[in-house]
Amino acid sequence: MVALAKAPARMTVAEFMAWSAQTDGRWQLVDGEPEAMAPASRTHGTLQGELTRLIGNHFRERPCPCVVVVEPGVVPYVSSGQNLRIPDLAVTCSDYGTEEAMLADPVLIVEILLPTNHAQTWANVWAFTTIPSVREILILHSVTIGADLLRRQPDGNWPERPMHVETGSLTLESIGMQVPLSDLYVNTRLARAPR
Repeated sequence: MVALAKAPARMTVAEFMAWSAQTDGRWQLVDGEPEAMAPASRTHGTLQGELTRLIGNHFRERPCPCVVVVEPGVVPYVSSGQNLRIPDLAVTCSDYGTEEAMLADPVLIVEILLPTNHAQTWANVWAFTTIPSVREILILHSVTIGADLLRRQPDGNWPERPMHVETGSLTLESIGMQVPLSDLYVNTRLARAPR
């Protein structure tokens, strides 16, 4: 077993980046406190992989500068010096010349909701709404087929509640993509489970 480097009581993003480089596992920084992230379940990983593939294929079919990034570091604008969150996926359309530890200007952020990370996931989602470039936040469910979608309104505000989708197509306006919700779940046990 590898010993973890001891974390300071509270950290800045810069201190967290230096600390996390010396540790094993996946971590994010929430209000100055490092938070361990559990490995993905099979359904979680399958959803993450399938959506990454579908978005990547969508971008190849219609050339654009956007890319999908798996588990990027994203800094919310709320308490930005003490927060570095790790969503499951994000899309950015910003160019970059040098390697970056944190994703610049995400337009779409995706989280996969597990029963064990419900509070953490929703805390991340509401923190992501503070990022000016973010147009949509998609929350995929992993226990049932379904998704919640938050879309920034034309006046720049966010709705109080997400739109819930259980059947039909999922429309991601931020990247001009529409996909049957069932396509995301096709390789999971949920697609084969009786409804």
